[in-house]
Amino acid sequence: MTIFDRLLEAQQLLGKNREAALSPEEKKRYQLAMDALWFVWSNGQAYAFEDYLKDSEAQAPHRVIAAFATRDEADAWLKTQSRPPDLALVLIGDEYHIVLCSKDGSRCALVPDSEMEYHLEELMKAGTPAPEATFPTREEAMAWFNRQAEPAAQTVLQIGGANYLAVYYRNLQHRALFPFTLVERLHERRRRREREDPGE
Repeated sequence: MTIFDRLLEAQQLLGKNREAALSPEEKKRYQLAMDALWFVWSNGQAYAFEDYLKDSEAQAPHRVIAAFATRDEADAWLKTQSRPPDLALVLIGDEYHIVLCSKDGSRCALVPDSEMEYHLEELMKAGTPAPEATFPTREEAMAWFNRQAEPAAQTVLQIGGANYLAVYYRNLQHRALFPFTLVERLHERRRRREREDPGE
């Protein structure tokens, strides 16, 4: 079944449910979902949506819309956006940031985001996943990662005795390595909050 068939099937299902909805508010919610799918179709984004679905089914980290080596590059890019991508995620030096904008788009900022820390924490709930490959250095791991023509959305690697998540952002063809030790930052922030407000 093609992505176009899947979109049509979803539209038909939503349409049937909209007709059966009892309240005008519920009908509007179904219509919104239908309109969102038509937006994907009519803007030529069906194949990009199909890639998104593949990553979602693989339970990969949230997608980013751009990746930058430095904060200066990211800030320069943001200034060129005629319609800033509010609430979109970007990578800056392999760290997640979220785009926050005022309603009129006149003021925008790139704010650090904990998406990867939460994702790694979730992966570790049943214990640290076993690595699929082991390397003595980060350089050798990246060389191996770059040789993969179509990598998995995420792969656990061991580098110098530490575990990393190798993430392939299909929409950008960008590869990044995230140490599992990032979870410690999340735990430290929680401990700090508990110390500051023990009754929370």
